[in-house]
Amino acid sequence: MEPFNHRLNIYIESWMGPRDQRVKGWLLLDNYPPTLALSLAYLLILWLGPKFMRDRKPLSCRPLLVAYNLVLTVLSFYMFYELVAAVRSGGYNFYCQDTHSDDETDNKIIHVLWWYYFSKLIEFMDTFFFILRKNNHQITFLHIYHHASMPNIWWFVMNWVPCGHSYFGAALNSLIHVLMYSYYGLSAVPALRPYLWWKKYITQGQLIQFFMTMTQTLCALAWPCNFPRGWVWFQIGYLVTLIILFTNFYIQTYKKQKVSLKNGSSTNGHANGVSHVEHALHKKLRVD
Repeated sequence: MEPFNHRLNIYIESWMGPRDQRVKGWLLLDNYPPTLALSLAYLLILWLGPKFMRDRKPLSCRPLLVAYNLVLTVLSFYMFYELVAAVRSGGYNFYCQDTHSDDETDNKIIHVLWWYYFSKLIEFMDTFFFILRKNNHQITFLHIYHHASMPNIWWFVMNWVPCGHSYFGAALNSLIHVLMYSYYGLSAVPALRPYLWWKKYITQGQLIQFFMTMTQTLCALAWPCNFPRGWVWFQIGYLVTLIILFTNFYIQTYKKQKVSLKNGSSTNGHANGVSHVEHALHKKLRVD
């Protein structure tokens, strides 16, 4: 396995240039196959899981859901706070920031972004909970595309551009995840659902996040620094795909909500203290 990893590393570096040595020896970062294998295992479970659960009763998973979402809420807040604090203390430039500037600030950013990369592997559990609860309607192309691509993209980010201009999208995404995972953790307790008012703002926040990240990324083209331009173009391309997919999700979700309200579709008006339409929206896709 080691000779294969060595040859693969040589091939990748011949294509992308030398790696950032500051992350050498860090968990999962020296070689790409472990991250790729975990992503393929995720897709395999995604394929086999619904088949396994087909003739079984859905599992509640309520205590696990509350704990899982609480952990990711706290982790997301930690990443957002630490990134903002490091950027402010280190005087990072909003328009374009090199990956080698202030050593202390860069190292803080790198450590937080490793947790951000690792959190994308933890978030595979989102899909596994859907499978165990037999909420397969929530496992859409957007959900799979986003979950399967992020750990792989961030493995490369951590090996080549683990700080500098890479911080902004991760910081915004962590803030959105504070809102999202806190909502889903609390909504796992039925008695709390009527009091959760910020669900409809999560997708709006995600779209605002993408447009803000796109703006900040484009700044690196207008006012370039030593941050690799190839990474800037790659991020722009990936953001375009997310904006298209999330916009389509938003239109489809709230267009259907409007039609339901117009038609007055309701059985008994409420379901477990939540209106029929709100209950349907609660079961919509988690587009994280």
